[in-house]
Amino acid sequence: MSQNGIGRAVALVTGAGQGIGRAVALALAAEGAEIACADRVPDRAAAAAEAVHRQGGAATAYVCDVRDPDAVEDLFDQVERDIGPVGTAVSVAGVLRTGPVADCTDADWAEVFAVNANGVFHVGRAAARRMRERGAGTIITVASNAAGIPRSGMAAYGASKAAAALFTKSLGLELAPHGIRCNVVSPGSTDTPMQRGMGSAAARAVAGTPEEYRTGIPLGRIADPEDVAAAVRFLASPEARHITMHDLYVDGGATLRA
Repeated sequence: MSQNGIGRAVALVTGAGQGIGRAVALALAAEGAEIACADRVPDRAAAAAEAVHRQGGAATAYVCDVRDPDAVEDLFDQVERDIGPVGTAVSVAGVLRTGPVADCTDADWAEVFAVNANGVFHVGRAAARRMRERGAGTIITVASNAAGIPRSGMAAYGASKAAAALFTKSLGLELAPHGIRCNVVSPGSTDTPMQRGMGSAAARAVAGTPEEYRTGIPLGRIADPEDVAAAVRFLASPEARHITMHDLYVDGGATLRA
């Protein structure tokens, strides 16, 4: 969305195929944006675009691996040829690897950073190059509350998300003179395929695990993807026109905003 209103602005969402990414695509489409649903998996990208269509919105599916900088540049070029200038770019694509640092392989560390940090850099840079020339735009990174508080067994994930968050804020400082806002949304435990892949972790997240020095969730529930999408929708909207370099936690109070 632009600072002047939503209208038919183009929003590009990475990781749009499932979970938070799909919820973000649907939320922005409900506000009138035309969505570029980007995902590494073709079927997931197509399903996300179809979900937007069923809601009555406009969307096109694109396949992109955010680890590849050339693929990200090509994605932006193709979207702007097909639909129009990207007014909002949202980085949601992410991966999770858990376990003690002593057992973390080089491959796991590299993969987490390739997607969660490098991917955000590739998207942010591509968006900045185009938005800067137009003097308008919004860039939003979906990070994690794990970026702001130590989590046992999540060092690689938390470090990668911390890198993504600080990169986004630094980008916001550079782009502010051009009228471009850059913000971060940091979810806590959220009901997504990634979360469900952790088995009983949802119940443990709500209750807390003192042996891991982890408090529970004061609001007594994990988030729905729509809770996170609502925060993205706000930060992309004209109502947030004076907000940049902000990190909005959507975690039910789990980190006590440490």
